[in-house]
Amino acid sequence: MQNGTRNSHLLANVALLYYGEGLTQNEIANRIGVSRASVVNYLREGRERGVVDIHISGQALASSSLSRDLRKKFNLTDVYIAQFTTNDNALALTAYTGAMALMDIVQPGDHMGVAWGETIKQIADQLPHAQIKNISVSQIIGAMYSTRLPSAEGCSIKIANRIGAEYFTLHAPAILSSAQLAKTLKNEPTIKAQLERLNTLDVVLFSVGDCSDTTHLVDAGIADQADMNEARAKGAVGIVCSRFIDSEGAQVDIELNERLISIEVPELKNAKKRVLVASGLAKLDAVKAALKGGLVTHLVLDEELAHALINNE
Repeated sequence: MQNGTRNSHLLANVALLYYGEGLTQNEIANRIGVSRASVVNYLREGRERGVVDIHISGQALASSSLSRDLRKKFNLTDVYIAQFTTNDNALALTAYTGAMALMDIVQPGDHMGVAWGETIKQIADQLPHAQIKNISVSQIIGAMYSTRLPSAEGCSIKIANRIGAEYFTLHAPAILSSAQLAKTLKNEPTIKAQLERLNTLDVVLFSVGDCSDTTHLVDAGIADQADMNEARAKGAVGIVCSRFIDSEGAQVDIELNERLISIEVPELKNAKKRVLVASGLAKLDAVKAALKGGLVTHLVLDEELAHALINNE
Protein backbone atom coordinates (compact mmCIF):
# COMPACT_ATOMS: atom_id res chain seq x y z
CA MET A 1 0.00 0.00 0.00
CA GLN A 2 1.33 3.42 -0.97
CA ASN A 3 2.02 5.86 1.87
CA GLY A 4 -0.28 8.43 0.26
CA THR A 5 -3.17 5.99 0.30
CA ARG A 6 -2.57 5.06 3.90
CA ASN A 7 -2.18 8.68 4.98
CA SER A 8 -5.43 9.76 3.32
CA HIS A 9 -7.25 6.90 4.99
CA LEU A 10 -5.69 7.70 8.36
CA LEU A 11 -6.50 11.41 8.05
CA ALA A 12 -10.11 10.63 7.17
CA ASN A 13 -10.49 8.31 10.16
CA VAL A 14 -8.91 10.78 12.58
CA ALA A 15 -11.13 13.58 11.26
CA LEU A 16 -14.19 11.34 11.62
CA LEU A 17 -13.36 10.50 15.22
CA TYR A 18 -12.79 14.17 16.09
CA TYR A 19 -15.48 15.97 14.10
CA GLY A 20 -18.02 13.18 13.63
CA GLU A 21 -17.79 11.13 16.84
CA GLY A 22 -16.71 13.98 19.16
CA LEU A 23 -13.68 12.21 20.65
CA THR A 24 -11.02 14.39 22.25
CA GLN A 25 -7.53 14.56 20.80
CA ASN A 26 -6.19 12.54 23.75
CA GLU A 27 -8.87 9.87 23.24
CA ILE A 28 -8.00 9.62 19.55
CA ALA A 29 -4.28 9.42 20.35
CA ASN A 30 -4.91 6.50 22.74
CA ARG A 31 -7.20 4.79 20.28
CA ILE A 32 -4.83 4.77 17.31
CA GLY A 33 -1.58 4.50 19.27
CA VAL A 34 0.07 7.87 18.53
CA SER A 35 0.86 11.03 20.48
CA ARG A 36 -1.61 13.89 20.94
CA ALA A 37 0.75 16.09 18.91
CA SER A 38 0.42 13.67 16.00
CA VAL A 39 -3.36 13.90 16.19
CA VAL A 40 -3.14 17.70 16.04
CA ASN A 41 -0.94 17.42 12.95
CA TYR A 42 -3.30 14.90 11.32
CA LEU A 43 -6.27 17.21 11.82
CA ARG A 44 -4.38 20.18 10.40
CA GLU A 45 -3.19 18.20 7.39
CA GLY A 46 -6.69 16.85 6.83
CA ARG A 47 -8.05 20.40 6.62
CA GLU A 48 -5.27 21.54 4.33
CA ARG A 49 -5.75 18.62 1.95
CA GLY A 50 -9.55 18.86 1.94
CA VAL A 51 -10.04 15.44 3.54
CA VAL A 52 -12.50 16.86 6.07
CA ASP A 53 -14.61 18.53 3.40
CA ILE A 54 -14.75 15.42 1.21
CA HIS A 55 -15.13 12.61 3.70
CA ILE A 56 -16.53 13.99 6.90
CA SER A 57 -19.40 15.84 5.24
CA GLY A 58 -20.52 12.80 3.31
CA GLN A 59 -19.03 9.34 3.05
CA ALA A 60 -17.36 9.20 6.45
CA LEU A 61 -20.43 10.42 8.33
CA ALA A 62 -22.45 7.74 6.56
CA SER A 63 -19.87 5.22 7.74
CA SER A 64 -20.25 6.51 11.32
CA SER A 65 -24.01 5.99 11.11
CA LEU A 66 -23.45 2.54 9.60
CA SER A 67 -21.20 1.61 12.52
CA ARG A 68 -23.90 2.62 15.03
CA ASP A 69 -26.54 0.67 13.10
CA LEU A 70 -24.39 -2.48 13.11
CA ARG A 71 -23.67 -2.14 16.84
CA LYS A 72 -27.37 -1.95 17.53
CA LYS A 73 -28.43 -4.71 15.12
CA PHE A 74 -25.93 -7.27 16.41
CA ASN A 75 -25.54 -6.03 20.00
CA LEU A 76 -21.82 -5.37 19.59
CA THR A 77 -19.46 -3.38 21.78
CA ASP A 78 -17.89 -1.58 18.82
CA VAL A 79 -17.68 -1.68 15.03
CA TYR A 80 -14.78 -0.31 12.97
CA ILE A 81 -15.39 0.23 9.25
CA ALA A 82 -12.65 0.61 6.65
CA GLN A 83 -13.55 2.90 3.77
CA PHE A 84 -11.97 2.29 0.37
CA THR A 85 -12.31 3.15 -3.29
CA THR A 86 -12.03 0.89 -6.31
CA ASN A 87 -8.32 1.69 -6.53
CA ASP A 88 -7.62 0.70 -2.92
CA ASN A 89 -6.68 -2.68 -1.50
CA ALA A 90 -9.75 -3.43 0.64
CA LEU A 91 -8.10 -6.19 2.65
CA ALA A 92 -5.03 -4.08 3.42
CA LEU A 93 -7.16 -1.13 4.55
CA THR A 94 -9.38 -3.40 6.65
CA ALA A 95 -6.31 -4.96 8.25
CA TYR A 96 -4.90 -1.49 8.97
CA THR A 97 -8.20 -0.50 10.57
CA GLY A 98 -8.06 -3.74 12.56
CA ALA A 99 -4.53 -2.96 13.76
CA MET A 100 -5.62 0.48 14.97
CA ALA A 101 -8.74 -1.01 16.57
CA LEU A 102 -6.67 -3.61 18.39
CA MET A 103 -4.62 -0.86 20.05
CA ASP A 104 -7.90 0.56 21.35
CA ILE A 105 -9.32 -2.78 22.50
CA VAL A 106 -6.34 -4.46 24.20
CA GLN A 107 -5.62 -3.21 27.71
CA PRO A 108 -2.70 -3.72 30.13
CA GLY A 109 -2.93 -7.09 31.83
CA ASP A 110 -4.89 -8.75 29.01
CA HIS A 111 -4.19 -12.27 27.80
CA MET A 112 -4.75 -12.33 24.03
CA GLY A 113 -5.22 -15.29 21.74
CA VAL A 114 -4.21 -14.92 18.09
CA ALA A 115 -5.46 -16.98 15.14
CA TRP A 116 -3.84 -17.23 11.71
CA GLY A 117 -4.31 -16.40 8.03
CA GLU A 118 -3.62 -13.58 5.59
CA THR A 119 -5.88 -11.10 7.38
CA ILE A 120 -4.20 -11.70 10.74
CA LYS A 121 -0.74 -11.49 9.14
CA GLN A 122 -1.55 -8.11 7.60
CA ILE A 123 -2.80 -6.85 10.96
CA ALA A 124 0.47 -7.99 12.54
CA ASP A 125 2.47 -6.24 9.80
CA GLN A 126 0.64 -2.94 10.32
CA LEU A 127 0.43 -2.99 14.11
CA PRO A 128 2.41 -0.07 15.58
CA HIS A 129 5.30 -0.71 17.94
CA ALA A 130 3.69 0.14 21.28
CA GLN A 131 4.53 -1.40 24.63
CA ILE A 132 1.45 -2.58 26.54
CA LYS A 133 2.17 -3.48 30.16
CA ASN A 134 1.69 -6.99 31.54
CA ILE A 135 0.16 -8.42 28.38
CA SER A 136 0.57 -11.95 27.06
CA VAL A 137 -0.14 -13.52 23.68
CA SER A 138 -1.03 -17.16 23.06
CA GLN A 139 -1.06 -19.09 19.81
CA ILE A 140 -4.54 -20.66 19.62
CA ILE A 141 -4.06 -22.99 16.65
CA GLY A 142 -1.32 -25.57 16.23
CA ALA A 143 1.52 -25.33 13.72
CA MET A 144 1.02 -26.03 10.03
CA TYR A 145 3.18 -26.30 6.95
CA SER A 146 2.44 -24.21 3.90
CA THR A 147 4.71 -22.69 1.28
CA ARG A 148 2.52 -19.59 0.84
CA LEU A 149 0.16 -19.14 3.80
CA PRO A 150 1.06 -17.26 7.02
CA SER A 151 1.60 -19.61 9.93
CA ALA A 152 -0.21 -19.44 13.25
CA GLU A 153 3.02 -19.12 15.19
CA GLY A 154 4.36 -16.44 12.83
CA CYS A 155 1.28 -14.25 13.27
CA SER A 156 1.30 -14.64 17.05
CA ILE A 157 5.02 -13.97 17.47
CA LYS A 158 4.95 -10.82 15.34
CA ILE A 159 1.98 -9.37 17.27
CA ALA A 160 3.64 -10.22 20.58
CA ASN A 161 6.85 -8.51 19.50
CA ARG A 162 5.02 -5.39 18.31
CA ILE A 163 3.31 -4.80 21.66
CA GLY A 164 6.02 -6.12 23.97
CA ALA A 165 4.01 -9.12 25.13
CA GLU A 166 5.05 -12.35 26.77
CA TYR A 167 4.51 -15.07 24.19
CA PHE A 168 3.16 -18.61 24.68
CA THR A 169 3.51 -20.91 21.70
CA LEU A 170 1.52 -24.08 21.03
CA HIS A 171 4.03 -26.88 20.55
CA ALA A 172 1.85 -29.15 18.46
CA PRO A 173 0.75 -29.59 14.83
CA ALA A 174 -2.62 -28.14 13.89
CA ILE A 175 -3.73 -31.46 12.41
CA LEU A 176 -2.75 -35.05 13.28
CA SER A 177 -3.04 -38.20 11.20
CA SER A 178 -5.40 -39.92 13.66
CA ALA A 179 -7.78 -39.06 16.47
CA GLN A 180 -5.87 -41.33 18.86
CA LEU A 181 -2.57 -39.58 18.16
CA ALA A 182 -4.21 -36.19 18.68
CA LYS A 183 -5.73 -37.34 21.97
CA THR A 184 -2.37 -38.64 23.18
CA LEU A 185 -0.61 -35.44 22.24
CA LYS A 186 -3.24 -33.26 23.94
CA ASN A 187 -2.62 -35.18 27.17
CA GLU A 188 1.12 -34.54 27.13
CA PRO A 189 1.77 -32.26 30.16
CA THR A 190 3.36 -29.39 28.20
CA ILE A 191 0.72 -29.27 25.49
CA LYS A 192 -2.09 -29.86 27.98
CA ALA A 193 -0.94 -26.84 30.00
CA GLN A 194 -0.74 -24.73 26.83
CA LEU A 195 -4.27 -25.72 25.81
CA GLU A 196 -5.60 -25.01 29.30
CA ARG A 197 -4.29 -21.44 28.98
CA LEU A 198 -6.83 -20.91 26.21
CA ASN A 199 -9.57 -20.97 28.85
CA THR A 200 -8.17 -17.76 30.37
CA LEU A 201 -8.20 -15.48 27.31
CA ASP A 202 -9.36 -11.88 27.69
CA VAL A 203 -9.09 -11.08 23.96
CA VAL A 204 -9.25 -13.23 20.84
CA LEU A 205 -8.19 -11.87 17.43
CA PHE A 206 -9.52 -13.93 14.54
CA SER A 207 -10.97 -13.84 11.04
CA VAL A 208 -13.37 -16.15 9.21
CA GLY A 209 -13.16 -18.35 6.16
CA ASP A 210 -15.81 -19.44 3.69
CA CYS A 211 -16.62 -23.05 2.88
CA SER A 212 -15.66 -23.03 -0.79
CA ASP A 213 -13.24 -25.58 -2.21
CA THR A 214 -10.59 -22.85 -2.39
CA THR A 215 -10.60 -22.13 1.35
CA HIS A 216 -7.21 -21.62 2.98
CA LEU A 217 -7.99 -24.54 5.30
CA VAL A 218 -7.39 -26.86 2.34
CA ASP A 219 -4.32 -24.94 1.15
CA ALA A 220 -2.80 -25.24 4.62
CA GLY A 221 -3.27 -29.00 4.62
CA ILE A 222 -5.67 -28.98 7.57
CA ALA A 223 -8.72 -30.16 5.64
CA ASP A 224 -9.16 -32.12 2.41
CA GLN A 225 -12.04 -32.42 -0.04
CA ALA A 226 -13.71 -35.18 1.98
CA ASP A 227 -13.63 -32.98 5.09
CA MET A 228 -15.15 -30.08 3.15
CA ASN A 229 -17.92 -32.28 1.78
CA GLU A 230 -18.73 -33.67 5.23
CA ALA A 231 -18.76 -30.20 6.81
CA ARG A 232 -21.03 -28.71 4.14
CA ALA A 233 -23.37 -31.71 4.34
CA LYS A 234 -23.76 -31.00 8.05
CA GLY A 235 -24.60 -27.36 7.47
CA ALA A 236 -21.24 -25.59 7.66
CA VAL A 237 -21.23 -22.04 6.24
CA GLY A 238 -18.00 -20.69 7.70
CA ILE A 239 -14.70 -21.44 9.38
CA VAL A 240 -13.50 -19.90 12.66
CA CYS A 241 -10.06 -20.77 14.06
CA SER A 242 -9.99 -23.85 11.80
CA ARG A 243 -13.36 -25.02 13.17
CA PHE A 244 -16.44 -25.24 10.96
CA ILE A 245 -19.55 -23.35 12.12
CA ASP A 246 -23.15 -23.58 10.93
CA SER A 247 -25.54 -20.70 10.20
CA GLU A 248 -26.26 -20.36 13.93
CA GLY A 249 -22.58 -20.01 14.78
CA ALA A 250 -22.38 -23.43 16.45
CA GLN A 251 -19.37 -25.69 15.95
CA VAL A 252 -20.09 -28.42 13.39
CA ASP A 253 -19.35 -31.93 14.61
CA ILE A 254 -17.18 -33.71 12.03
CA GLU A 255 -14.42 -36.30 12.18
CA LEU A 256 -11.76 -33.65 11.52
CA ASN A 257 -12.39 -32.13 14.95
CA GLU A 258 -10.94 -35.21 16.63
CA ARG A 259 -7.61 -34.74 14.83
CA LEU A 260 -7.40 -30.97 15.21
CA ILE A 261 -5.42 -29.08 17.85
CA SER A 262 -7.01 -25.66 18.05
CA ILE A 263 -9.21 -23.57 20.31
CA GLU A 264 -12.80 -24.84 20.40
CA VAL A 265 -15.68 -22.49 19.53
CA PRO A 266 -17.12 -22.62 23.10
CA GLU A 267 -13.67 -21.66 24.45
CA LEU A 268 -13.53 -18.73 22.06
CA LYS A 269 -16.88 -17.50 23.40
CA ASN A 270 -15.45 -17.46 26.94
CA ALA A 271 -13.12 -14.57 26.07
CA LYS A 272 -14.39 -11.16 27.18
CA LYS A 273 -13.39 -9.38 23.95
CA ARG A 274 -13.72 -11.25 20.66
CA VAL A 275 -12.37 -9.29 17.71
CA LEU A 276 -13.42 -10.44 14.24
CA VAL A 277 -11.71 -8.83 11.24
CA ALA A 278 -13.09 -9.64 7.78
CA SER A 279 -13.04 -8.20 4.26
CA GLY A 280 -14.89 -9.14 1.09
CA LEU A 281 -18.45 -10.20 0.26
CA ALA A 282 -17.34 -13.84 0.03
CA LYS A 283 -17.15 -13.75 3.85
CA LEU A 284 -20.76 -12.55 4.32
CA ASP A 285 -22.34 -15.88 5.33
CA ALA A 286 -19.44 -16.74 7.64
CA VAL A 287 -19.54 -13.32 9.33
CA LYS A 288 -23.33 -13.53 9.75
CA ALA A 289 -22.97 -16.96 11.36
CA ALA A 290 -20.28 -15.77 13.76
CA LEU A 291 -22.43 -12.79 14.75
CA LYS A 292 -25.56 -14.91 15.21
CA GLY A 293 -23.63 -17.35 17.38
CA GLY A 294 -22.42 -14.59 19.70
CA LEU A 295 -18.78 -15.15 18.77
CA VAL A 296 -18.06 -11.44 18.27
CA THR A 297 -17.95 -8.39 20.52
CA HIS A 298 -15.83 -6.12 18.30
CA LEU A 299 -16.20 -6.17 14.52
CA VAL A 300 -13.78 -4.78 11.91
CA LEU A 301 -14.84 -4.92 8.27
CA ASP A 302 -14.83 -3.06 4.99
CA GLU A 303 -17.66 -0.73 4.03
CA GLU A 304 -19.04 -3.00 1.31
CA LEU A 305 -19.36 -5.92 3.72
CA ALA A 306 -20.84 -3.61 6.38
CA HIS A 307 -23.62 -2.50 4.01
CA ALA A 308 -24.30 -6.11 3.07
CA LEU A 309 -24.72 -7.06 6.74
CA ILE A 310 -27.20 -4.22 7.30
CA ASN A 311 -29.23 -4.98 4.16
CA ASN A 312 -29.17 -8.78 4.42
CA GLU A 313 -31.85 -10.40 6.55
